[in-house]
Amino acid sequence: MLELDGVADALAVYSEAAEVDLVLHGTESDADTIRDTRIAQPLIVAASLIAAKALNQRAGRAPDGLAGHSVGELAALVGAGVISDQETMRLVGIRGRAMADAAAQTPTGMSAVIGGDEAPVLERLGELGLSPANYNGGGQIVVAGALPALATLAEEPLKGTRVIPLQVAGAFHTSYMSEAVDALRAAVAEITPNDPSITLWTNKDGSVVTSGADALDFIVNQVSSPVRWDLCMTSFADNGITGLIELAPAGALTGLAKRGLRGTPTVAVKTPEDLDAAAELLNGAAA
Repeated sequence: MLELDGVADALAVYSEAAEVDLVLHGTESDADTIRDTRIAQPLIVAASLIAAKALNQRAGRAPDGLAGHSVGELAALVGAGVISDQETMRLVGIRGRAMADAAAQTPTGMSAVIGGDEAPVLERLGELGLSPANYNGGGQIVVAGALPALATLAEEPLKGTRVIPLQVAGAFHTSYMSEAVDALRAAVAEITPNDPSITLWTNKDGSVVTSGADALDFIVNQVSSPVRWDLCMTSFADNGITGLIELAPAGALTGLAKRGLRGTPTVAVKTPEDLDAAAELLNGAAA
């Protein structure tokens, strides 16, 4: 998206706030480099912020509601007017570094469990000392914990399930991240938030957040707590959403929506060429 007006200048500001060279890592770094959560998290949030601004300009309006999955919640805070884009980039830089440091303490990882009923899957995780990290809906739970336990789960999957190891640095959204919670809480304490100006859903339990202070608190606790995207999708349906747009880097959440929000139109904004379709859906959803 560097070819869009203002993007290069925005990335320079975001890079300084996050203490990460976003242009370098977004254009030249290899996959192993940007897999480092210190780099990946700021890149993800910066891409979402840039895509959101471009979409709002193209559509001539903002969306009626926002939610973010995991680190994406930091981008959603900006769109809802809770904090500024520079504040969120500073927070994501701190979050990425703190989570990387916490992950370095113990070799851990994450795997996606596809299929199966939730209750026996959770029972199996308890037997292995693993934790549910993302309840993604649509028959998918991402689990996290010690590498030997994850290996056992992959070698001995429950009947009717598939286990897919994920290329991540640690057991995010579990108690392994407790040190990162402390670091992020200290950073958040320096921010005075606004209450959301539009509907904002939280990963905590899928509910609508009306307090900026609560939104920041949920962001902090989310680092070591499961992402309840399944409950977010249920709340979307209960609130009568008529379309879902996933901002860059995109694809995973629209895939989940096809199973968890059947019949709801979706657009994944992966490149600038997707903005027209997203703007059309955004304006159509408001009609």
